[in-house]
Order: sequence, then structure tokens, then C-alpha cells
Amino acid sequence: MERETLEKNLREVRARLDAASRRWGHVDICAVTKTVDAQTINLACELGVRVIGENRVQELTGKYDQLDRRLEPHLIGHLQLNKVKQVLPLVKMIQSLDRRELLYEIDRRAQAMGIAMPVLIQVNIAKEPQKSGVYEEDLEAFTREAAKLSGVRVQGLMAIMPLVDDPEEVRPCFRRMRAWFDRLREADIPGARMEILSMGMTGDYVVAAEEGATMVRPGRALFGARI
Repeated sequence: MERETLEKNLREVRARLDAASRRWGHVDICAVTKTVDAQTINLACELGVRVIGENRVQELTGKYDQLDRRLEPHLIGHLQLNKVKQVLPLVKMIQSLDRRELLYEIDRRAQAMGIAMPVLIQVNIAKEPQKSGVYEEDLEAFTREAAKLSGVRVQGLMAIMPLVDDPEEVRPCFRRMRAWFDRLREADIPGARMEILSMGMTGDYVVAAEEGATMVRPGRALFGARI
């Protein structure tokens, strides 16, 4: 990918975010790098990207050694239990904590390594049966349960919205996510810090920023057809 193209894409995404988030303040970018080669990812790092999101442990493992050490890899995809041990040394955060069995496996493996892994709780805000994530009815209980474990450090929430042609259709879901983020922050749960609300991808990140996302996850908007 040409440096000029990536620089232009980054500038456009940043400008749209800044315009959309005036009510809430700065929004961080987690650049989705699924299928993007290490050279292009490192170019993005040179242009100021610091947080990258990988969907698959195997793909991250394959290019990890080639990545600029200034980068902060996050796992944003569904995580199988048998991949937890493998991924913990590679990532700075797991954004896709979506079920209790994964919670306890991360906690167990992280304690064995002597670390506390930062996590975001993935919320299935639209209750899509094909997607994983905690339902709203269980969210506060799940957060309190996770906050008690010494191997994880709850730092916020994450959501993947339904795929729609018009992002306005999912604006109510973004709004409910922000309401939950604020509600849990106000609850001041010991061991849980609501610092990051990760929501919004290439098709809907502007609406996400307008509704209070603190982090968005664009991929195609930055890297084009590579995603």
C-alpha cells in the first residue's frame, strides 16, 4: 500500500472522528489489521497508529515478530479456550471477553504467568443469535464477577453491531451501549474500570463516535481492499 494513500485514509478517518465526537471528546483508533501484511501495519505505525486489532490468534502469531514494537496488539475476534495460553503473551488487551468459561480460562492462565490481562466485556447488544457476547440482562452481574478475579483487569465494554446498509438503523444500539458504559462507571465496581467503550467499524464508526464511543475499529476505511 502506498504511504500517501494510507496517510490520506488516516487523515480522513481522524477528521470524521473529530467532527463526530465533539460532545464526548477524543476517540482512539484501533486499526483492524486482519489480512493486512506486517509491512503495511508498520507503515501505519510510522503514521501514528498505535493500537491494532487482530481477529485470529494464528494470523497474529504469524506476523507478530515482524511488527513494530511500538504497536499495541489487541485481540478483537472470538477466542477459543485452547488459544488463550498462546495469545496472552502477544496482546496488550483482549477486547472479546464474551462468556464465563473464557473469563475463567484467561484468569487461570494469566495468574500462572503472573499477570493481570486487560479485557473488555463483549456485549451482544442486539441479541443476534449468530454472535457471541454477554446480554444486557447479565452484564452487571458478569462485570462484578470478572472484577473479582486477579488474572483479569476489566477496562470497559466492546460491541459488534448488526451489519446494516444504513448505520442509522443501529444508532439506538450504540446509544444503549453508552448508557451501560456510564451506568457501570457510576456503579464504581471494585476491580472494574470503565475507561474504554470500543464500538463502531468502517461502516458505522461515525455514528458510534456521535453516540459516545471512546474507541472505534476501522479496517477497510484505512487499508481498503486489503481487509
